[in-house]
Amino acid sequence: MTEQAVTLYKRMKDLPSSHLLGAGTPMCAGCGGLQALHEVYDVLGEKTLFVNAAGCMTLLTVYPFTPFRGSWLYTAMASAPAGAQGVRDALDILLAKQRIKPEQDLDVVVLTGDGAAYGMGLSSTSSAIERGLDFIYLCYDNEGYGNTGQQTSAATPHGAKTSTATTSRGFGGYKKDLFAIWAAHRPAYVATVIGTEPLDLARKIEKAKSMQGPRLIIALAPCPTGWDFDPMETVEVGRLAVKTGVWPLKEYENGRVTHTKVPSERVPVEAYLKKQGRFAHLFQPQRNEALIADIQARVDAYWAEVERPA
Repeated sequence: MTEQAVTLYKRMKDLPSSHLLGAGTPMCAGCGGLQALHEVYDVLGEKTLFVNAAGCMTLLTVYPFTPFRGSWLYTAMASAPAGAQGVRDALDILLAKQRIKPEQDLDVVVLTGDGAAYGMGLSSTSSAIERGLDFIYLCYDNEGYGNTGQQTSAATPHGAKTSTATTSRGFGGYKKDLFAIWAAHRPAYVATVIGTEPLDLARKIEKAKSMQGPRLIIALAPCPTGWDFDPMETVEVGRLAVKTGVWPLKEYENGRVTHTKVPSERVPVEAYLKKQGRFAHLFQPQRNEALIADIQARVDAYWAEVERPA
């Protein structure tokens, strides 16, 4: 290890874990994914092993350093749940052979972007849930392949422009309902969170930490680079995602879906769209009333179903 590396290690080793995340790494300013990860890690603590699929958060680690106090393992984009299985099995064997004490056990956490979670890693995730793997899966959802130029992913919302959906109507498809897909597997727990609602996030992570089995968390991650907004607006964009009803905060447990924050008076979805350059084509050079109305109608239909008497 070089003298410079030793100096950096000595300077960083006594910092709180929350200060280490992103320190000295080339993360984008205002990253909503990093905001959520800060908050999640504050709850999970240092006895955590992250299995990190290729993506934006891979940039947190620069050899030979990682900001995580527990352990960190890199995998290919589609392979993180399989990697988590190997890690969990190894820990269980060490516990069974009394090579480590119960208090030395680690929580195994998969960390991926939406490209892996919604797309190429969905098969391995499905298999891990079916096996009843005891792990937490955290997806930071920035609604595109953010690490490689914000190409369209299975999480991209209808009408958004990406580097591969550049027409005047934006992306013609619709965001995949990953929450419903995961819940259909009947795991121990599924939840949606966002960094701009830290109390809701903390409560859900504390609940997940106290449980066993597959526990899956989707964190909407406002992305200044990919969504084209000022990094100073990350918190406001996140709040509007909740206030407009675009991002429902909910959880699945014991076969039941519960909404943990229902907007009393939803703000028109236009307020959320106007904050982001990826939707600018809906308003300039002329308003696309039909597409804006379609986006609003789909949000309204979702909440009408939620609020319908049982």
